[in-house]
Amino acid sequence: MRHYPLLYPGATAVLPPQLFGAVEYYRLMSRFDSVFVDASMRFDKRMKSVHRFSIVDAPGVQTLTVPVSKPAGPVRWCDATVSDHGKWWLSMPNALATAYSRSPFFEYYIDRFLPLLSQDSVGLPVTELCARADSIVRQILDIDCSMVDVLPSAGVKDYRRSDFGAELAPASPYWQLRASERGFTPGLSVLDLIFNLGPEACLYLAE
Repeated sequence: MRHYPLLYPGATAVLPPQLFGAVEYYRLMSRFDSVFVDASMRFDKRMKSVHRFSIVDAPGVQTLTVPVSKPAGPVRWCDATVSDHGKWWLSMPNALATAYSRSPFFEYYIDRFLPLLSQDSVGLPVTELCARADSIVRQILDIDCSMVDVLPSAGVKDYRRSDFGAELAPASPYWQLRASERGFTPGLSVLDLIFNLGPEACLYLAE
């Protein structure tokens, strides 16, 4: 049974690749029967969300980065690969634990993500890392859209350069671990939603 209402029945959403994308990215994705993630988008270093995501810890919002390397000249995002620069796989799991170890569902879900946040991901196309992370997130959130490999010729809604939150009515704040200290923090990675709400994240996205 479908959990989420359709926004445009029969249409395909075209989205940019994102690593542990923002809550609004998945809220929009959940409203479509099919989704095409365009890994062939031209590499643009301003598209930070392909390899960066935001969480919140005691000091405030923190951006976690998976460094990438790319060949010389004009390339696509799928040509960029995960770099070993800074040994990010050592610091990133620690940062997530510092931020969310006291959240209700961190221990329940973190082991599903740790294999991606490891040295084994070095050398992967960054878009493949995004796709693997996305698959796990969609399973947890029970988003049952079809992920298509070829861009359809018709019935397309293109969000590659859009503000995902602008398409849907604003969602209400959800429970966050540090909301009593900092107030609600919008615009965070979907990991924030998963670690804080667990199975109820589906209900929140369906609002």
